[in-house]
Amino acid sequence: MLRRTKIIATLGPSTDDPKMLDKIIQAGVDVVRLNFSHETPKVHQQRLEAVRKCANAYGCPIGVIVDLQGPKIRIEGFSQGKIILNEGDQFVLDATCPSDAGNQQCVGITYKQLPKDVQSGDTLLLDDGRIVLKVKQVGDTQISCKVIVGGKLSNHKGINREGGGLSADALTHKDRADIATAAAMQVDYLAVSFPRSAEDIHEARELLQAAGGKAGIIAKIERAEALDKHEEIIKASDAIMVARGDLGVEIGDAHLPLAQKRLIKKARDLNTVVITATQMMESMIENPIPTRAEVSDVANAVFDGTDAVMLSGETAAGQYPDKAVIAMDRVCCEAEKDPMVRKSHHRLEHQFGRIDEAVAMASMYAANHLNISAIVAHTESGSTPLWMSRINSGIPIFALSRHASTRSKVTLYRGVYPVEIDELYNMNSLQANQVMINELLERAAISEGDLVIITKGDLKGISGGTNLMKIVCVGNLK
Repeated sequence: MLRRTKIIATLGPSTDDPKMLDKIIQAGVDVVRLNFSHETPKVHQQRLEAVRKCANAYGCPIGVIVDLQGPKIRIEGFSQGKIILNEGDQFVLDATCPSDAGNQQCVGITYKQLPKDVQSGDTLLLDDGRIVLKVKQVGDTQISCKVIVGGKLSNHKGINREGGGLSADALTHKDRADIATAAAMQVDYLAVSFPRSAEDIHEARELLQAAGGKAGIIAKIERAEALDKHEEIIKASDAIMVARGDLGVEIGDAHLPLAQKRLIKKARDLNTVVITATQMMESMIENPIPTRAEVSDVANAVFDGTDAVMLSGETAAGQYPDKAVIAMDRVCCEAEKDPMVRKSHHRLEHQFGRIDEAVAMASMYAANHLNISAIVAHTESGSTPLWMSRINSGIPIFALSRHASTRSKVTLYRGVYPVEIDELYNMNSLQANQVMINELLERAAISEGDLVIITKGDLKGISGGTNLMKIVCVGNLK
């Protein structure tokens, strides 16, 4: 059975060994993530080239995401590298403290405007909520706090305000330079960190296009205010990422599961791809098997309808990158056996705005009510298979395209599998159908006697031109 849920693996030092990179791709990675919070553009370019070389060797498209760093709202460093804070201690966040001079009483902050964003009574959460500070007094450059939950605090840990509301712009000077780098690398997706509104997504898209990039834009939902404006952000984006680390800190961990479910549902309702990320199998950074809780977490994301699940430190810096991918693959495949994952009521009451959208929806309705073995979508832009993938089904959707960029982009769509196909527009309809069916027969994706749905357009090479659906029997296409 083909796995429908896609697996994203973050690249890092643990995958730089060509043998390990080969192993994770063989294990089932669909998309790789280049985290621009770390390393130099040169290192990322080397990793990208290695991935593309490996993907070409196996003949399997691998999508590529560049993940922008976004605003770094962090503490600076300590002279001794770390301190221990105890409950009841007084501690100061000081915008004027030198970057490596933190001590038991105070530490510097990277975001110098932070004192203007907080007030007495606010709760600040450091190191993903492990340290909790209550703001007692705010000056021009200092925030005086009382430690509510203590523990070890080391260099450069993140700062969140409970409930959100920090005003740092989503796109920093570094991000703007990195967008130009991503455009030159011709990646498939660009992930925007900490967007607050649709305007942040529009700005990123304009900068990318001005640099010559054509990547889809992923909005990382990780601010409380982004959750409040999630619908407009989803509509502005090609995909969203439920970035559960910072989001969980800002809204509270107890509120996170419901927020995740609602975001996944809303994204699918709005025909947008959705990724579930952060700490999915974090214990596998150091252990060769996941915890039972992590297995349940991944499975529940699949049940909710996520397009993709993402591995971060597990593959980038972990001891067992290949085992993490294998475990993720195993859990996704098992969860997808649940009959409820194959049922859908998506858009049954809606009207469609485009002909190709209507063809996509009609195809999925027919496929789910007939014994269809596969769906073949001949596509220029990938729009038709995207709409099809919003419908829950156990039926594989093969996106046949002459464009490498389209084949890479659909690697992120749930239940969609890219296939390279030559130019078909100089053939008649019957010949084109036979070529597409032969391609899948060679891959053993279908067999003689199977019923297959074919969608295509009769306009030559025009995006959005899908206007035909045909049900054929393999071996008898007339």
